[in-house]
Amino acid sequence: MADTRKEQGRHQAQAPAAQATLRLYEELNDYLPRELRKRDVAVRFSPPAPVRHLIETLGVPHTEVELILINGDSVGLETSVDDGDRIAVYPVFESLDVSPLLRVRERPLRSPRFIADAQLGRLARYLRLLGFDTLYENDPGDAALVRFASEQRRIILTRDRRLLMRRAVTHGCHIRDDRPLRQLTYVVRRCDLAGLARPFTRCMECNGDLESVSKEAVADYLPEGTRTQYDAFWRCRDCQRLYWKGSHYAALQHLIDTALTERRDCSGRDQRAGAE
Repeated sequence: MADTRKEQGRHQAQAPAAQATLRLYEELNDYLPRELRKRDVAVRFSPPAPVRHLIETLGVPHTEVELILINGDSVGLETSVDDGDRIAVYPVFESLDVSPLLRVRERPLRSPRFIADAQLGRLARYLRLLGFDTLYENDPGDAALVRFASEQRRIILTRDRRLLMRRAVTHGCHIRDDRPLRQLTYVVRRCDLAGLARPFTRCMECNGDLESVSKEAVADYLPEGTRTQYDAFWRCRDCQRLYWKGSHYAALQHLIDTALTERRDCSGRDQRAGAE
């Protein structure tokens, strides 16, 4: 009996001693069970605890959050939560400039550069097609991915929600759709890339920059039909791969136009620019 009482006392001492009320907004609700969406959610915790911990308790990676309000005040991820606090958590704002309110991250990434995990090879190629510096290796490992992102100031693109919950990750994007074109349109929307795209300036194979070259300089490396049919050529400065506006050009241009004008939220709802 004495041992049982000690065991009960130990469990009681370890029980969460505080409770906060969280409310998730917009697409962040997709991380919750249906019965908890778009409503206040009580979260019990043991102080001291950073607000990041409570948010991730609900399954939301901190990289998906742009604005946190505790009792109406904008705070950072490591702000401690007190018993009885009310917490509002918002995703990235698309149409409103709320930059004066933001406290979640110290510094934005002025020039978006990416690193994609092993499941997102096609997305990496598509981002390169749009002109964005995007690293991709078949399986670098989570630790290497996080290290490269930190050292090179890159945004992590991943299907792995748990990876984005690592404290060392400051900028990331959770890719939930398994269709590459929808993945691309989501990243364009989420990272506000439409006005920054420079299509056909980067090698889709190795991520190197493309440079214009004369037909004469590369004539010996071209198939006979290509030499006679095309006059404009580009070459990757890194891997020397050659590009020209061949039979796939129209399809690639259509893909680019779709990515830059059509927007889909995390639930896949069509948000085509200019549509009602």
